Formats: sequence, structure tokens, C-alpha cells
Amino acid sequence: MTEKEKMLKGEWHDANFDPALLKERARAESLCFDFNMSRLGSGEQLAALRELLGTDIPEGLTVLTPVYFDYGTHMRFGEGTFVNHGCYFMDGGGIYIGKNVFIGPFCGFYTASHPLAFKDRNKGLERALPIHVGDNCWFGANVSVLQGVTIGSGCVIAAGSVVTGDLPDNCLAAGVPAAVKKYIEQ
Repeated sequence: MTEKEKMLKGEWHDANFDPALLKERARAESLCFDFNMSRLGSGEQLAALRELLGTDIPEGLTVLTPVYFDYGTHMRFGEGTFVNHGCYFMDGGGIYIGKNVFIGPFCGFYTASHPLAFKDRNKGLERALPIHVGDNCWFGANVSVLQGVTIGSGCVIAAGSVVTGDLPDNCLAAGVPAAVKKYIEQ
């Protein structure tokens, strides 16, 4: 089994030294550079984003610069989603963002983790688990979402929060770690 196959299955894999994964990340970094250096909405910018994501751009998707992806091809955005400046998507495990999601500036979505034991960590091992976000969510500035998390539809995540576990539909969550503060009547 290749390191990429292990990554996509959520197994421990060599993310730091595997030549195939290094090549994919270098490709994404180059395309992020092209996207970030192009004029907003220009043909060059849209072409870079389309190639980066490996799919058609959803209707109404807005991504402001700068933005960063580890792979890009493991990222899915829903229609009408807005991504503000400075966001980072560590998408090795897959990140699935619903429709009409507002992502504030400097948010990060991190599907990867490393072993706690430094001997294993120094081997380049990593495990990536997917992140799922429902429709109509709003992420305040500087929110971090960690691996394996599912966030229900209609949620609001307060600025500066760190989401370490699943959140139900229609909740306001805040804190480190993020906890449900109240439910939102939609």
C-alpha cells in the first residue's frame, strides 16, 4: 500500500519523506502561489484554483488571498461559501465544507496529527482524519478545527475557538476547547 493510500484511509503514513506526497504538496504550494499572486477573480486566479482543487469551482465560491492548501485535491467547498484572508486547509484527510459557509480570516482546518512519541514523530509519521462542516455555518476569525471533527449545519463558532470534537446542528460554540454555549433557533 502506498503512503498516499494509507493517508486516505486515515492510517499512519510517512508524510514528511515520501517522494510522491512531497511532490503533491510542492504542486499545491506552487498553485497557491499562482492563486495568491493573481488579481482577484482574474482568469489566471480561477484557473489556478480549479487546478488546485482538481474540480469545477462551485457557484458563488469566494476565496480571498492569501490562502494555503497542503494538497487542494482533498478539499471540497459547497456553493456560496466565503473564505476570508489568511486561511489554511491541511487537507490530507479530506475537508468537506457545506453550502453558504462563512470562514473568517486566519482560520485553520487541520486533518493531520503526529505521534506523541518523538521517535515515531521523527520518522515523519502522520495520521490524517477528515473534517466535515455542514451548511450555513459561520467561523469567526482565528478558529482552528482539528482532525476528525464533524460540525453540524447552522453552527456559529466564536473567534479564537479551537474545535476538538463534534458539534451538533444549530449551536453557538466558543472556547478552547470549543464547547456549546447555546442553541440557535433558525
